[in-house]
Amino acid sequence: MSSPGPSRPVVVETIAALRAELAGRNGSENTDPSRTGPSRTVALVPTMGALHEGHLALVERARELADVVVVSIFVNPLQFGPEEDLDKYPRDLGGDLDALAPHGVGYVFAPTAAEMYPDGDTGTKVTGGEVANLLEGRTRPGHFDGVLTVVAKLLGIVRPDVVLFGQKDAQQVFLVQRMVADLNFATRVEVVDTVRAPDGLALSSRNRYLNPDERRAALALSRALEAAASASDRGIDAVLAAAQSVLMDERLVKLDYLKVVNPRTFLPVDDGYRGPARVVIAARVGPARLIDNDAIYLN
Repeated sequence: MSSPGPSRPVVVETIAALRAELAGRNGSENTDPSRTGPSRTVALVPTMGALHEGHLALVERARELADVVVVSIFVNPLQFGPEEDLDKYPRDLGGDLDALAPHGVGYVFAPTAAEMYPDGDTGTKVTGGEVANLLEGRTRPGHFDGVLTVVAKLLGIVRPDVVLFGQKDAQQVFLVQRMVADLNFATRVEVVDTVRAPDGLALSSRNRYLNPDERRAALALSRALEAAASASDRGIDAVLAAAQSVLMDERLVKLDYLKVVNPRTFLPVDDGYRGPARVVIAARVGPARLIDNDAIYLN
């Protein structure tokens, strides 16, 4: 007789039910029974589903940091523009639950849009200021206001001790960290390094849109970052030129932006800047818009 496989997380669809669970009214297999009620530490991993190994790395880190892990799966309409892929965004709750089963997740919070926004487009939004209108924000107006608003709501609903994000979304990480500090949320932001495929491509839910030729072409993004890092001792112009030379050789890659930013402000650095920096890149490859980034040090 075969032993049963790992159990799926408990799926919770309403805010009230999740709050009741986290208040200790019901148990969870990944909760230490000696630590109940308010003494339990809680980690939140916000996602839009279509989970891959990058998400699971966040979950594994969350398990190291807290007694109870909550993964939210919610395709947030506020962060999609009118011409973006909200309706086409991959959704597979059953597959996501199977992926999470071996990882000791206590709860999956999977609300509907009506549960999160009962009056439709919420009248109160969190705005990200100047940085939210640059780079991704320039290409996707209003995107980061939608991200910050839903993250603020999730922090208010779950009240986690720690919330986890991946470094791949570097501008999002910066804005969330600043929001948490500015609004005095009692939550620590934990950033997990970008998870890459063996060939270097940053994992993304949108990678599934790529055909084999586009998948190969997408490697130009990580190669461009490697070229930029190798030129960092020669200044910002050399960094950008090295990255651009890689991208220009790949006809299927349509560059959106390539910038070097100050990690303390996320604003582009000037020609005389010296110190830690981050190269950020976005490009369209076939039907997918991909982003990537890496830390460098400008001498």
